[in-house]
Amino acid sequence: MQKIINDIFLESAKVKFSYYKDLGEKAIQQLQPSQLFISSNEDSNSIAMIVQHLSGNMISRWTDFLATDGEKEWRKRDAEFEAVLKTKEEVMQCWEAGWACLFNALNQLQSNQLQEIIFIRNEAHTVIEAIIRQLSHYPYHVGQIIFYAKMLTAKDWENLSMPKKKK
Repeated sequence: MQKIINDIFLESAKVKFSYYKDLGEKAIQQLQPSQLFISSNEDSNSIAMIVQHLSGNMISRWTDFLATDGEKEWRKRDAEFEAVLKTKEEVMQCWEAGWACLFNALNQLQSNQLQEIIFIRNEAHTVIEAIIRQLSHYPYHVGQIIFYAKMLTAKDWENLSMPKKKK
């Protein structure tokens, strides 16, 4: 019975991650390339920077997922918030690299591994807890991308969910 529950959890996690990846892509597709690099003020991140951060986090967390701490020594987190990417193509390559790393790790997981202990910043998590942690983190940033894209496109925004009823 536990294997069935674990299999359902793992498949559900993959579906949810795919859903948020898709939402982010649909928001980004509505933007002009230059809009990916707009920051509302000097303390705000552009969509390109949010993508850099998401990708950096994903690559760090999901590389050698079961074997090494999710906060890799080679990760340069602060650099994720610098204007590094210059084109929409670079943004999308960065986006895809992060998600590919995540799905590669998830697709290799077996249901009997979900209770194993892994570490993120030297803090112990079961694999289930680590997946839930990332399922909380990534939608937060995808939501930022969507909100920002909606502001940037204004009246041209195409709703990604149920539109408000017009009176």
